[in-house]
Amino acid sequence: KRPNAPQHGPKTEGGKRPNAPHGAKTEDSKRRGGPQGARPQGSSRPRPPKPVAELLPIRRAGTVALVGRSNVGKSTLMNALLGQALTIVSHVAQTTRHRILGIARAGDAQIGLLDTPGLHKPQTRLGKAMNATARAAAMEADVVAFVIDPDLRKDPAEPHPGDLALLADVGKDKPMVLVVNKIDLVQPRHRLLPILEAFGKVRDFAAVVPVSAQRKDGLDRLLAEIGKLLPEGEALYGEDELTDRPVRFFVAELVRAEILRVAREELPYVVTVTVDQYDDTKKIPRIHATIHVEREGQKAMLVGKGGLRVRDIGIAARERVQALVEKQVHLELFVRVTEGWTNDPRLLSEMGFDESGGMK
Repeated sequence: KRPNAPQHGPKTEGGKRPNAPHGAKTEDSKRRGGPQGARPQGSSRPRPPKPVAELLPIRRAGTVALVGRSNVGKSTLMNALLGQALTIVSHVAQTTRHRILGIARAGDAQIGLLDTPGLHKPQTRLGKAMNATARAAAMEADVVAFVIDPDLRKDPAEPHPGDLALLADVGKDKPMVLVVNKIDLVQPRHRLLPILEAFGKVRDFAAVVPVSAQRKDGLDRLLAEIGKLLPEGEALYGEDELTDRPVRFFVAELVRAEILRVAREELPYVVTVTVDQYDDTKKIPRIHATIHVEREGQKAMLVGKGGLRVRDIGIAARERVQALVEKQVHLELFVRVTEGWTNDPRLLSEMGFDESGGMK
């Protein structure tokens, strides 16, 4: 039974509220511990799964950047490696827009997994910022996991030209693992051999690991191979830490995920969400979020007839947020036309996108 909560509906321009940066940190989410050792405090935060057995002492710790083209399954892989859905996934290209840390364990290694935006040919300043974020994550990480989705439309199969181009300049001077995703779709398996041989001529890989993120096949081996490549040292994060992002960041992402579920045409690429208010001092936390689009026609598509579409988006998003924070919440959505935000440096910065590739 769905918990009782106030209904959702679109606000008018007259009810406009001040914007807050997308993914902005609160005082409770400032960094502590290692280089990226922050986490949201209190009960309203993503929670790591409970260990099923006693863990070995940490002897290796570091970060690995999951890098590759759009729609090769990086976010699905990230969630599968963590054992829970931390990043949103959809069939829409460029769904991931930020660098998102998730903390995993493999034997005596603590692994900071960095999900990154898919590298692509950008058409906007937003796209350029996303590419910069992915490249910066590869430079920051101790290890790069280059994720590919085998292109089997040709016989014999060939590497995607975009993959070969990216390998030429991404993650230089870093140990690199080639992750061949979606192997459950490859039949017979020997069709992979020409692809692997071609990749081997471009880079020397520390390991080549075939996986199926969807079916959770090959994940333990992938974590083990990554763990071997991390530097020796103490843990960078606490045992109860899962990410360095505050809860309000994930609230915005969950709202955007529901928009992607119903969006059509150009909407996925011109929509972003900012959380203007997250008040958890009350028994039922109150969340106010703004959905930004670029044109009135896009706003009308999102609001829907009589506000039904945005109401449905709000109801679905509220249920996902409640599952995240493990309590009932009041979620109010407002749809606003923010003209040209995808190409405006000031607006992009306010919404949490850094064109230099840094994290906000």
